[in-house]
Amino acid sequence: MIRKKAYTIFLFSVICTLCNAQKTELQNFPKGYTPEEIGHRLAYHFVDAKHGFWGGNTKYISYHEVCTWNGAIMFGRAVGDKKIVDLMRDRFEPFFDKEKDFLPIKNHVDMNMFGSLPLMLYQVYKDERYKEMGLSYADTQWELPKDAKESQKRLARNGYTWQTRMWIDDMYMITIVQAWAYRITGDRKYIDRAAHEMVKYLDELQRPNGLFYHAPDVPFYWCRGNGWMAVGLTEVLQALPKDSPYHKRILKGYRLMMKSLLKYRNKEGIWNQLVDQPDFWTETSGSGMFTYAFIRGVKAGWLPAKTYGPAARKAWMAMISYINDNNDVREVCVGTNKKADFDYYLDRPRVAGDYHGQAPYLWCAAALLE
Repeated sequence: MIRKKAYTIFLFSVICTLCNAQKTELQNFPKGYTPEEIGHRLAYHFVDAKHGFWGGNTKYISYHEVCTWNGAIMFGRAVGDKKIVDLMRDRFEPFFDKEKDFLPIKNHVDMNMFGSLPLMLYQVYKDERYKEMGLSYADTQWELPKDAKESQKRLARNGYTWQTRMWIDDMYMITIVQAWAYRITGDRKYIDRAAHEMVKYLDELQRPNGLFYHAPDVPFYWCRGNGWMAVGLTEVLQALPKDSPYHKRILKGYRLMMKSLLKYRNKEGIWNQLVDQPDFWTETSGSGMFTYAFIRGVKAGWLPAKTYGPAARKAWMAMISYINDNNDVREVCVGTNKKADFDYYLDRPRVAGDYHGQAPYLWCAAALLE
C-alpha cells in the first residue's frame, strides 16, 4: 500500500514537472517579447487601418483583412482587453448600412471565409444580425448555384463544397467559416463538412514528408500556402469532437506536417519562402502560421511539449525582430497565385504591414495567452 502511494506521488510529480516545463516555455517572455506587448502593438495598429480590398477593381473586404480582424478579437478576448474587442465591433457596424457594398459576394473560398468574422462577433455580443450574416456565408459554401458546372455538381454529390479547387490555401478558407458555424450553432453538419473536406485534401495533396505542394501541378512547398494548411488543420482539430470518424485521420496528418516543419526550420528557428530551400529568404506570414500551429498543438496535448514547446518559443522570439517601429510585420510575401516556376517563388516581392503577416502574429499572441 505504501509502495503504491509512493508511486502515485512520484507519477504526479512527473506530470507536474512536465506541465511546468510546458508553462515555462510558452510563458515568461522577456520585456519586448511578451504576447501582451506584441498583441497590443498590432491590434491597436489595426483599429484605424484602411480596409484591405480584394484585388482588381472590386471593393470587397479581403480575406487577409478578415484574418487580422479575427486575430485582434482573439487577442482582445485572451488578454482581457474589452476595449479592443469593442473597437473591432465598431469597425464592423458600417457593414450593415453605408459599407454594405463592401461585403464579399458568396462565390469563392476566399470570399465565403468572411463569415467567420460575424460569427466570432456573435459569440461575444449575441447580436442576431451577426449570426444571420455569418451563417449565410457558411451555408452558401455548400449550396450549389443555379449555373453550377458538372464538376461542381459531382463534388456536391460526394459531400464536398462546390468551391473546392484543391489549392492548399482552401483548407483555411473553407474550414474556418464552417468551424465557427459549428461553434455558434452546435450543428454537427458544419464541422463534419469541414472535416470531410480536410480529409480529401490530406489524402490527395499531402506529400510523404508531411508538407504540401501549392497545388497538384505546382511542386513547390510555398511557405504561406503550407501555413494555411497548418492553421486549417489546427482550427479543425480545435473544434472537431473526438468521437468524429475524421478525428484520427486529421490528427495524423497534422502531426506528420508538424514533424516535417520541425526539420525544416532555418537558423533563426522559423521558415523560408520555400520551406525546404535553405538558401531562400525568411518569410514571416507562413512562419507565424506554423508557430501558431505549434503553440496550439502543445497546449492541446497533440504535440509533445518537451520538443515543440522550445521550438514554439524560439520561433516566437525570432518573429518579433521582424516587426518595425510602425508595428508592421516585415518580410511578408505578397499575394501569390500558383505557378510552376521555381524562380517565381524566389523573386516574389516582400512587403511590410500586409495583413497576411499581421494576422498570424495576433493569432500567436492570443494562443500564448489563452
